[in-house]
Amino acid sequence: MTYGFAKTTETTCTTTPEPAECDGAECRRREAGGRAAEPAVVGSRLCPGCRLRLIRDLRRLPRLYDECGQLLTGADRPRDRTSGGGTASGLPFNTAAAEARSGILGTLRSWGALVVQERRVGAPHDSAAGITDFLLRYSGWLVEHQAAGELSDEVARCVRRAGRVVDPAPRRRVTVGECVVPDCGGALTAAIRRGGAHPAIEVGCDTEPAHTWSGQEWLRLRHGRPAANRTEPAVRWLTARDIAALWGTAPGSVYRHASQARWRRRSVNGRTYYHEQDVRASLGARA
Repeated sequence: MTYGFAKTTETTCTTTPEPAECDGAECRRREAGGRAAEPAVVGSRLCPGCRLRLIRDLRRLPRLYDECGQLLTGADRPRDRTSGGGTASGLPFNTAAAEARSGILGTLRSWGALVVQERRVGAPHDSAAGITDFLLRYSGWLVEHQAAGELSDEVARCVRRAGRVVDPAPRRRVTVGECVVPDCGGALTAAIRRGGAHPAIEVGCDTEPAHTWSGQEWLRLRHGRPAANRTEPAVRWLTARDIAALWGTAPGSVYRHASQARWRRRSVNGRTYYHEQDVRASLGARA
């Protein structure tokens, strides 16, 4: 990729230029849907939302890389398409996991090389985690680079592709209230990923995909918001499965705490729900 630089000339214009439109992954998606992109931060190529998403996506890549590696031979819940020939051990080879993993490392290497070349610094350790840490250290410079939009888009595509490999199953989604980011106006939905002893949960905004948190991060944010800013009901009821996912505990422990602490409960269509305040009184320190 070759980058050109415009020749600078003297000017006497004193008018402050309007911020350029953001070229980040989320704003590209907004434009594709007929909505205007957000203005980029002065001195940057990205808006605050796309910059936040880029940082979050970069931090997710090493974990996704490792999870795809665990799926390569099908030893850990083979998913998505696999090759028919198998491996020397007789296990199927997960082609989708290999391609996603290769895409992550290739993307990280290409952007790491850009930083090394243009910043004239030493190369990072050649691993997904090592290159990611390196890019995060130079993230302030990268979001000002004229190719910041391409970086944002490529990293987002790597996350989506690897995410479909490691978690192809549909998620149960539960609306949990309004977005905790001031002036956002979006609604938050908790997506619960099934599988394993402790299902993972992610809370995301339906307006700005950059506004995402783990279940425990959202609990802390929501618990710390001023009461005047809350529009969701004062009382929230949670199922045992929701509690186990949010607090990272086994369902059996949930029922034990509910019995010992005499949590308030209600039954709807045969399903038992527990009062969130009682849950917090028993398990709040864990979240």
